[in-house]
Amino acid sequence: MLPETPLPFHVVPARFVPAAAGGVRALGEGRRWKLNPSAFCSCSNLNSKKKGLSFEEKRARMMEIFFETKDVFQLKDLEKIAPKEKGITSMSVKEILQSLVDDGMVDTDRIGTSNYFWAFPSKALHARKRKLEELESQFAESSQKKEALQKSIEKSKIGREDTVDRAALLKELAALRQKKEQLKTEIDKYRECDPDVVEEMRQTNQVAKEAANRWTDNIFSIKSWAKRKFGFEESRIDKGFGIPEDLDYID
Repeated sequence: MLPETPLPFHVVPARFVPAAAGGVRALGEGRRWKLNPSAFCSCSNLNSKKKGLSFEEKRARMMEIFFETKDVFQLKDLEKIAPKEKGITSMSVKEILQSLVDDGMVDTDRIGTSNYFWAFPSKALHARKRKLEELESQFAESSQKKEALQKSIEKSKIGREDTVDRAALLKELAALRQKKEQLKTEIDKYRECDPDVVEEMRQTNQVAKEAANRWTDNIFSIKSWAKRKFGFEESRIDKGFGIPEDLDYID
């Protein structure tokens, strides 16, 4: 319900004037309306909305409930306490509480059919101390690495000063590397004539030849067995199994 505010105008009695046909008549039907500027300020205040709490502010206020009371709660208890004492809407209590549990800031346990939540200042203090010690250790380790890297950088600069001789050597090195790539490309063109490549191809062909002759021998053995076992003619076997008539070993 909106609070009572002054109307943006005053109602004041109107003066009566004589009517044309006798009697009296009122201007503005008996009333005149006069604007009240101060009332508009009050009306504008109604449009301003109170800024809500951020997620982190809600988390901080939820932790205040635990630290101030040092008590154990169920979710339903917090849904009643948080809106009244900390301005946290009851609909967001569960989400806020779960985020604190996930971050290890609030402990929880199931007893019977109910879940209980608690967080004591002593645990939070110890957690902050452990975190501080961990960060200090990381800082010290990072500082040592930085110092070692700085020394390595200074050492690597020795003999690499920007001089005319060094610039000339670097230019020569770049030219030699480019020449190396060109020669490598040229060699790749004649790779097929490379004695090592030719020997590798010869060995590969020999393996393939031996494998082909081995399978040819297997086919001849099966054909011989089929002729003895079933009395089939060789031409019938070749036709039935798609064996070429000129099948033979590779020399």
